[in-house]
Amino acid sequence: MSAVSARGLHKVFGPRPQEAVRQLQQGASVADLRSTGHTAAVVDVDLEVRPGEISVVMGLSGSGKSTLIRMLNGLLEPTAGTVHIGDTELTGLSPERLRALRQQRLSMVFQHFALLPHRTVLDNAAYALEIRGVDRAERRRKAGEALEMVGLGDRGDVRPSELSGGMQQRVGLARALASGTDVMLMDEAFSALDPLIRREMQSQLLELQASMGQTIVFITHDLNEAMRIGSTVAVMRDGRVVQSGTPQEILRSPADDYVSRFLADVDRGRVFTAGDVMSPPGHLDGDLGRLPRTTASTPVAELLRPASQAGSVLVVDDERVVGVVTAGALLAALGPSGSDAEETTTTPEKEALRG
Repeated sequence: MSAVSARGLHKVFGPRPQEAVRQLQQGASVADLRSTGHTAAVVDVDLEVRPGEISVVMGLSGSGKSTLIRMLNGLLEPTAGTVHIGDTELTGLSPERLRALRQQRLSMVFQHFALLPHRTVLDNAAYALEIRGVDRAERRRKAGEALEMVGLGDRGDVRPSELSGGMQQRVGLARALASGTDVMLMDEAFSALDPLIRREMQSQLLELQASMGQTIVFITHDLNEAMRIGSTVAVMRDGRVVQSGTPQEILRSPADDYVSRFLADVDRGRVFTAGDVMSPPGHLDGDLGRLPRTTASTPVAELLRPASQAGSVLVVDDERVVGVVTAGALLAALGPSGSDAEETTTTPEKEALRG
């Protein structure tokens, strides 16, 4: 069963939204509706998020991604279509049942932290549990554990104003973790942070997700962020999902010119791994001991130098050779930027600037 699913989801603002949806279903464009005083923010979106994956929805401003997430948590009622959280249909729930579902099964991490300034960090992290009616000792225990997970176990007694922006966002993440919900929704959660802190938060999110198996729907306008953290990525434009798939699938086969242009500046060296570009090792012969070795999860950017020096890199799993990566395969994966990729990965200073 999907953790989150949406089918035929539409959101239209205007005087006759249902009529506007019918026009869209009959072939009208988003631009056509504007002349009738309607704005189609989300158009016929299907979304499926499996348990334990990070599903990223990305697009430029006005693409419909934030409207979509507000329908996923019930803040906006769809004009048409359905949303399910697990086996529960969100659309049409009474206010009481919707409130209970949010408390038990959905948590939210906001772009601008949404912390209560008069409460301590610990009490902020425990707030969702307080609203749920969990007793004080238990909610503070769970909040303390969540703060430990995000590296703030020793800051529980301070106020949010005493923390940096990155630390405040960690408190927001801890609050969501402490609530223990099935699904975490993150709306541009890292976009207010500077590039280095943002990358640290991305790394921490990936570590937490790997250890806890949290199901996450992550909204972003940053393609490199989407490609780095997403198990799957849905690209939106004018309210529609124009392509969805794994980061590697989208990079290899863009659906149209819009997606191709969107992908032009993606750091492919950090998206593709050795496992994505390796070939079977059966044809290898000679002295393999001279070849450098790596694992399937190593980003291809880290293999350019050893591959260019030795000709190939062996991919191993517990000392067993499972594949080989050639310099030619690496450059093919990197696309037009391949000729510059080695230079961009040679110094710590340049790596830091890449954020």
